[in-house]
This record gives sequence, C-alpha cells and structure tokens, in this order.
Amino acid sequence: MSRRGMILGLGLALGAALVTPAPVAAAPPEGAYWHVREVMTTPQSGRFGTKANPYSLTQRTVMERWNAPDGRNWVGYRELATTPQTPADRKAWQRDGSPAKWDRSIDGKTVRLSTAPTKGHVSPGRNTGKFEVAQQYLTYDEVQRLPADPARLKDWLTRAARVGQVPDRALSGWITPELTRLMYDVPAPKEVREAAYRGLLTMPGVRADGQGKDELGRPGAAVVIQTLDGDGKAPEPFSERLIVDTARMVLLTHEQKANRDDKGLAGKTYVTTLAEVGWTDAQPVVPALS
Repeated sequence: MSRRGMILGLGLALGAALVTPAPVAAAPPEGAYWHVREVMTTPQSGRFGTKANPYSLTQRTVMERWNAPDGRNWVGYRELATTPQTPADRKAWQRDGSPAKWDRSIDGKTVRLSTAPTKGHVSPGRNTGKFEVAQQYLTYDEVQRLPADPARLKDWLTRAARVGQVPDRALSGWITPELTRLMYDVPAPKEVREAAYRGLLTMPGVRADGQGKDELGRPGAAVVIQTLDGDGKAPEPFSERLIVDTARMVLLTHEQKANRDDKGLAGKTYVTTLAEVGWTDAQPVVPALS
C-alpha cells in the first residue's frame, strides 16, 4: 500500500474515535438528501477577440451534490453560458461579430468556451457509506455528534489534522477552510454550523466585515479571510470574502480575489454562490440553468 493510502486508511480507521459521543441519539435527517447547489463564476485569464479589439470573458458553471444519510451520493455538473465580463467588454464582443464560441485566446491559449450551456450530466459518486470531514470518514450519526462548541470543534479539527499529518506551520490555513466547509458541505446540525462560524472568526487572518449581500441579493454577515503564509506572517497574494446567513448558519457565497495581476495567479479569482443548501426530497437530476 502507498504512503498516501496508509494515511487515508488511518484516517478512516480513526475518524470515529475523533467524534465526541453524544448522550442522546442523533437527530434524524429532515429529508432524503442533503443537497448543495454551487454556481461558480470565473473570469477567464486570457483576452479574446483581436489585439485591436480585445475583451474579457466570464464563465459560469454549476455543480450539485445530493448525499443520502446512508452515504450514497450523486453529483451533477453543467457549464452555463460564457459572457463578456463588463459592459465595455460586451461592446467589444459585439464589434467582433458577437461570436458564440471561442477555441483560442489572443495569446494562443487553447480554450473551449461557448455562449450556449452544455447538456450537463448527473451520476452516482463513490459510495463509502460515510461523509468526508477534515479527511475523516464519518457516518451520519457521527456528523451529528461533532462538537457544537467553537473551541472543542477547533480542537477536534486539530486532532484530525494530526491524523492526516498536516504540518504545524500549515495548521491554521488547513483548519480555516474546514470550518467554512462545515457550514454547507455536510449535514451537520445548525448548532455545529454555528460553532464553525464562531470558530472561524477566531482564526488568524479572519475578521468580521459587517453586513453584505451575495450575487442573488441575499443578505448576510460578511467575513474577510486574508490567508497568511506558513509562518503566520506575510499575506498570500489573494484574499477571500464570505457571506453567511447567520439565521440558518449556512454559507451563501465564497469569493476569492487575486490581489495582484500575475500570470501565476490565473484561476485564483472566482465567486461561488451556494444557491441551495439543505435537506430535500427531490431526486437527483441534471442541474437546471437557473
């Protein structure tokens, strides 16, 4: 077995040991599936059209996940329309003849972009019978019993990091996104999601930023994350901004933005909108266009 396989196996074996036992039975699921619909908006790094008439494009994709309490899961994916980024880009695109497809950027980068959405697909995922949380594989009941206290939850994640052999210098940068994921990715109880939110605000480089709205106009608490380097000092060249629905304690939007214009940062700027997070009885289907 490879070293990676041994580590994953160890995580699988010890995942349950990291869960704090609950004195009462876990709450039953409120639907057939825990459902997440993510719409990602990604500015394309290249320029299109001609050197005399260049413009920028934005691509949108949608991914949906359905997780049954017994661990069965389905994933749906669809590419949505590619559009000019700004009103000025739209005018330049119209001057270029309003093309419907692009296979190459001005600098010669090969792409496959279209103003028409793809047909999309939905298919069953690998069934482990469990949910992945911080590289640990937990049953539905174990997810329900995750610590509902910020300090204890961070301690659980720290111990999970030790199992996964996360280096000490990377620990903070590893825990921060795991706390964020707990607010949408798995069917954790609201109390656990609230602990994740409160714990997130205590992490290095994280601060509350008042109230905000996501791309769908939904209001929530804004959180800014300035990722630090491995020594907790100089910030990385990109930052993140979250919008959290603190009534339901679910993530609404995750925006990452590059702080400088650098070819090495291509693909580091995007907005992910969590259009739907929660229980549903609706069966998995190819993601809708809207």
